[in-house]
Amino acid sequence: MARVWEPEELSEDALTPADEPGGGPDSAAFRRVLGHFPTGVTVVGAIGPDGPVGLSIGSFTSVSLDPPLIGFLPALASRSWPAIRAAGSFAVSILGADQEPVARLFAAPHDDRFGEAEWKPAPHSGAPILAGSAAWLDCTIESTHPAGDHVFALGRVLDLGVLDDSAGPLVFFRGHYRRLC
Repeated sequence: MARVWEPEELSEDALTPADEPGGGPDSAAFRRVLGHFPTGVTVVGAIGPDGPVGLSIGSFTSVSLDPPLIGFLPALASRSWPAIRAAGSFAVSILGADQEPVARLFAAPHDDRFGEAEWKPAPHSGAPILAGSAAWLDCTIESTHPAGDHVFALGRVLDLGVLDDSAGPLVFFRGHYRRLC
């Protein structure tokens, strides 16, 4: 028979009852708790009207095998997302363990990120695939959905590849970039 686990300590100081307006955990508590879930690090890029644009994304996931779909969540405040959305297609570069400087470059406000990063065009979209990435996906935007202070972007994968089969992943965990291998 299963036993009910009774934790010795549950902190309630960061919580507001969910039935109150704006209820639920405050953003600092939410970020702290979710920081215990490691995420992979990617760069999503596209060709905008003024050239390549891109941003670091940790909220990336596979969605479906048939058809092949992926999802990611750019912030509404992102300066790059409007150009990616307008392009209608994008490439995802899955960063390897040694690409922390690339992740930082694409996470910070910068007008010419691709002036400092080597890339090649993806086969279908022409979107930038970053040199040194572990793998890549070439996609079109299938749909977008509001998601609080982010947008859920659903992408259909048109092509993909592995650039370095031996590369370990770059992950983000508890507010820091980390390597698994």
